[in-house]
Amino acid sequence: MNTNNPFKGQIIEFHILQSFPVSCLNRDDVGSPKSAMVGGVERARVSSQCWKRYVRLAMNESDKVIHGTRTKLISELVAKACRVKGASDEQAKACGDKIEQIFIKKKEDKKPKKGKDNDAIDDVLDEGNEKTDTLLFLSPNEVVILAEAFLKEGFNPDSVITQKDPKKQAKEMAALIGNVSDAVDALDIALFGRMVAQAAELNVEAACSFSHAISTHKVSSEIEFFTAIDDEKTEQGAGHMGSLEFNSATYYRYVSLNLGQLYDSLAGQNLSDAIEAFTIALFQAVPSARQTTMSGASPWEFAKVFVRKGQRLQVPFETPVKKAKDGGFLNPSIGALSDYLAKKEKLSGSLFGKKAEYTFGENDNFSIDDLVSALKSHVEV
Repeated sequence: MNTNNPFKGQIIEFHILQSFPVSCLNRDDVGSPKSAMVGGVERARVSSQCWKRYVRLAMNESDKVIHGTRTKLISELVAKACRVKGASDEQAKACGDKIEQIFIKKKEDKKPKKGKDNDAIDDVLDEGNEKTDTLLFLSPNEVVILAEAFLKEGFNPDSVITQKDPKKQAKEMAALIGNVSDAVDALDIALFGRMVAQAAELNVEAACSFSHAISTHKVSSEIEFFTAIDDEKTEQGAGHMGSLEFNSATYYRYVSLNLGQLYDSLAGQNLSDAIEAFTIALFQAVPSARQTTMSGASPWEFAKVFVRKGQRLQVPFETPVKKAKDGGFLNPSIGALSDYLAKKEKLSGSLFGKKAEYTFGENDNFSIDDLVSALKSHVEV
């Protein structure tokens, strides 16, 4: 870690309000909108993992930053880089397989129980050929480093990864990559972190933190009954009938970005572009569930954004807001959010550490472009 980090302890906090009409942004295992009990009442919920994924995918649209690859198909990722360095298809596959087998193991064959028929036995044995669900997150530079190591040894994988034990092999790979702050050039790895159980040296601490988005008010899911008509029908009635759940809500989203950690993970490089790509992705990203049938495409309605030093501060909305007399939950939510943050700032005193505060959604002359420019100014030293 860089001891001369000029942004140590600094964070950017996003407090976002976003209203969606009929939608099902994030489904549970039975297809219902996710929910949570907060303050004794049921709230609509979108999981942090869900929204993080779509922020990461939205960042892929930016040509200003480098993106990593999170995959189980490690072999082809490494093999492709080896082919670029001059390896034959056979050599490239051998090198890729050598790295993949460190992290991706086939599930052990299960012995069939007595009395199983032949088809059932075949099914159990087929399961033994499936791979585990480990995903490895690699940056482009790390893949190139591995390919160059194989090139140096004539694309003989056993000369690069020499140990037999997978844990020791993982240590060898980590040694090849070296200091992750220098090797990792992918913004999404720096932002969302990486955990490699087999080689802690490859771990990257996440620079950003996402809460689960929750509705600021009580929400009950509703059920839609629908039918589909057979265009070639010869009898009266629907060709298909079904039902699904949906809700509508004003969501509170909390996201914090640790500028000090981001500086360390990216070795101080391209922070301005990183903040631009991340903020734009936060603004654009919406989960894709049922978008073709319910089109949940609502942008930010309101946001308070702080640049400060101090303890992270999330608004709990423990007391659900009540609908305004003239209808809607947005305006009461804006009031509750602003009042809570103002009160906590006063109570925190010098520990709040505010360097700047920006309000989005009230002034028509302060666009998302203006917010991005303002936030970038804090890292342009």
